Amino acid sequence: MLRRPLVVEFTALEEEVAALRRGVRAHLEKWGLQGLTDDAQLCVSELVANVITHVGTGTPTTLAVLLNDRFLRIEVHDPDTRALPTLVAADTEAEGGRGMALVAAMTDRWGVELLADRKVTWCELATTLPSSPSRDRGARVTRAEALDLYGAGEPRLGSHLGRLSITEAEEAVISIVTDLLHWLGAHGRNADHVLDRTRMRFETRVSELRS
Repeated sequence: MLRRPLVVEFTALEEEVAALRRGVRAHLEKWGLQGLTDDAQLCVSELVANVITHVGTGTPTTLAVLLNDRFLRIEVHDPDTRALPTLVAADTEAEGGRGMALVAAMTDRWGVELLADRKVTWCELATTLPSSPSRDRGARVTRAEALDLYGAGEPRLGSHLGRLSITEAEEAVISIVTDLLHWLGAHGRNADHVLDRTRMRFETRVSELRS
């Protein structure tokens, strides 16, 4: 069964949360992951609320729900790379500050990724799905499906993005490679050397498929 990612671009408003929760529920039911619905919906609510509170109401935001091997991964993308979510030790009388603590408590792992033009706050829930019998090929296909996160064009609010066109996919690849090169540079790596190795590996795999 091909489980394509759910990707929704929306404006960070409180009234959008209910529709996002319904969309996640419907998508997980199609995937046969009804048992994770409640936790996934709560994670979506808290991650979006975090954007509204700390980045600002009306922020253009993206929700992505996808599979990362045996884990259900929930991502919320926003354009502010300065406002980083943190765990707050909030007591029982506090009205706020417990959102990320809830996410951390109910998920198996969570984190924040800083990209060139946005940040991604994510969390993952373990599923009972088996690993792909062809793990390497399955992982590459899953990553390729996630190209929808880099879809070109203006935001389509409240929409489920469909399959990328060839042109959009090409632009998505360029965006991904650019983001990764920024990340490598920030960690002191030689981007040219990595690109050479990537090209060699790609050519090797193409040769193997043709043989």
